[in-house]
Amino acid sequence: MEPLNARSMLDAATSATTAPVDKPFVERRRRLSPAALAVVNQKVARAYSPIVIAGFVRVADFVLLSLVGTVLYFGYVAPHTGFRWEYLATTSAVAAAAVICFQAADMYQVQLFRGQLRQMTRMISSWSFVFLLFIGISFFARFGSEVSRVWLAAFFFLGLAALVAERLLLRTLVRTWAREGRLDRRTIIVGSDRNGEELVEALKAQQDSDIHVLGVFDDRNDSRALDTCAGAPKLGKVDDIVEFARRTRLDLVLFALPISAETRILEMLRKLWVLPVDIRLSAHTNKLRFRPRSYSYLGEVPTLDVFEAPITDWDLVMKWLFDRIVGSLALLAALPVMALVALAVKLDSSGPVLFRQKRFGFNNERIDVYKFRSMYHHQADPTASKVVTKNDPRVTRLGRFIRKTSLDELPQLFNVAFSGNLSLVGPRPHAVQGKLQSRLFDETVDGYFARHRVKPGITGWAQINGWRGEIDNEEKIQKRVEFDLYYIENWSVLFDLYILLKTPISLLTKNENAY
Repeated sequence: MEPLNARSMLDAATSATTAPVDKPFVERRRRLSPAALAVVNQKVARAYSPIVIAGFVRVADFVLLSLVGTVLYFGYVAPHTGFRWEYLATTSAVAAAAVICFQAADMYQVQLFRGQLRQMTRMISSWSFVFLLFIGISFFARFGSEVSRVWLAAFFFLGLAALVAERLLLRTLVRTWAREGRLDRRTIIVGSDRNGEELVEALKAQQDSDIHVLGVFDDRNDSRALDTCAGAPKLGKVDDIVEFARRTRLDLVLFALPISAETRILEMLRKLWVLPVDIRLSAHTNKLRFRPRSYSYLGEVPTLDVFEAPITDWDLVMKWLFDRIVGSLALLAALPVMALVALAVKLDSSGPVLFRQKRFGFNNERIDVYKFRSMYHHQADPTASKVVTKNDPRVTRLGRFIRKTSLDELPQLFNVAFSGNLSLVGPRPHAVQGKLQSRLFDETVDGYFARHRVKPGITGWAQINGWRGEIDNEEKIQKRVEFDLYYIENWSVLFDLYILLKTPISLLTKNENAY
């Protein structure tokens, strides 16, 4: 279902932050409670998407059944009758029908993969139904006599045996992933009162649930706030959630507050929407009932979607493939140019060819970004404490050219193709200490860190629209954030491809701010 239009509510409830604080970002990290630190220090495995797993199982079922039918045909039927394409078409049709029937029987749920009896009984009945359907169709179409009965019987039994073996292997894998926490949705609850306790109890009562409640957060210190909610410890205040999510994997934030607490919820959402997580409002105690289609469900617990994590599941797979394939091809094509630029940098001034700088990555992680050195080595500014301006004396003669043409950015293709901490397209990674005058960027633009909900990119929507280069006024950083958020909310592979193809043109026509 579509999330609520919470962005517009936030726009009405927020205002720009202009506090003139000038201190390193690392000094502004909140100190977490001992209970929260205990969760943060736990070893957490990378999550696997249940939607992607189910998709791969569908493909595996189709390929496996097609392979069994084809091998049987070429091994038994073809030597006697010669090649007949009808058998291959029948094999593909049966395999496709089996996948559709399995889907109708809800056999592609990760929770079902963990069990054995339920999925085996469903599989046997569904596979039998597919063959009965095929036999009925062949009888009425009068082509049953043309199909080998031995091949058909062998296809049924060997196909079933192959499916059973596949499901046993899958069961082992899924149980292993479950033990490692790869299938858990790591969840925190906002609200440690009685409503929060009832919500935790309802979530824990679900069978085969993937919800793993880490704890609760609440600002209140009065008698309404509980230290634990149905065994879930209180980890801190709402202001601690952002820091908590930066330091450990968090998948879902679930509000246990009643919808009537609109002002409190909006104030909390103003702080939390910058995170790359799903945010939902629990409706388990809500007396105002909407239509069932208005809810999304965690088991049987109704919730209302507010924010969804961007670029997840198959979108994430598509973007990963796009980055690795296109990024590797771009790197190969750019190697001769990079060799010439590296030689020119070495001849132009003394010092290393590459320049390394700490920048913000996905979810505010610090990443190393490599560029061709464009400044004199002794005047390099790895913290970006001073913005590069027009005719900046720190920039070398060659540096002005490669910065103007963005040739200095080419080494970042190694980040895309190998380390994977950059995408080809995304919000440009800013230096950790990037400032507008005396203020850090996040102190200048409210919601600045929302641009870090996806991986940064070598080029982006803001860059091809002219918002690149020097940031010397508030409008330039605000426009960058505005265009970056538009990109995140409207992402698609075609959008990435359009930005990538438009980049060379924008480098020639919209480079007035690149010094």
